Amino acid sequence: MSANKLHSPASERNRDIILAVLKEVLPETGTVLEIASGSGQHVAHFARHLPDLTWQPSDMETDHRLSVAEWAAGLTNIRAVIDIDVLRDDWSVWTDIDAIYSANMLHISPWEVAVGLFTGAGHLLPAGAPLVIYGPFIREGVETASSNLAFDQSLKGRNPDWGIRPLSDVRVLAAEHGLVLDRVEDVPANNLVLVFHKTA
Repeated sequence: MSANKLHSPASERNRDIILAVLKEVLPETGTVLEIASGSGQHVAHFARHLPDLTWQPSDMETDHRLSVAEWAAGLTNIRAVIDIDVLRDDWSVWTDIDAIYSANMLHISPWEVAVGLFTGAGHLLPAGAPLVIYGPFIREGVETASSNLAFDQSLKGRNPDWGIRPLSDVRVLAAEHGLVLDRVEDVPANNLVLVFHKTA
C-alpha cells in the first residue's frame, strides 16, 4: 500500500450499511459532493457500487486529499479531490451538485462547522435534493449508549468545542436553512444515518 493511502477499519465496517441507505435516497444520476472525505475509502466504495453517479470528494487536510486520490485511482466517476473549508469557501461556485454526503465530521469539529455545512447545503442544493450525514448523535428520549457518552467526554477532553451533537439541535439548524430531516436510520456501533431534503 502506498504511504499516502490511509486506511480506516471503521470505514470498512460501516461502508455497506451507509451504502444501503444511499441507494434508496440518492438520485439515479447526477453529482454527489462529499464533505470531509477522510481516507477516501467511502467515496471509492460508493463510486464502484453507484456507477451512474459522479462523485466530488473534498477535504481540508492535505494528507487526506492525497489518500483520496490513491483510493480513487482508476475510478472514472470520481472527480479530482478538492479542498473545501465549510467556514470560509463560497459554495456558490458549484452549480451542478445534486446531493451532499458527509460522515463523522460534526462531532470532531466546532459547532460552527455544522452551521457552515447546513448553510452551504441550503444555498447549494436544489429543491428535493438530499443531504446525508453519518455519525453519532444524542437523541432526546432515547438512552445514549455508554460508549457514546465516554466518546463524547473523550472528544471534549481533546477540544472543548467538539462533542456528539444533540439531534434536536441539528434538526433546528437544518430547518433554519431550508432542510427537513425526514429519515433517521439506526446503524451498528451506536451511529445514525440522517437524511435531510431541501424544501425549496
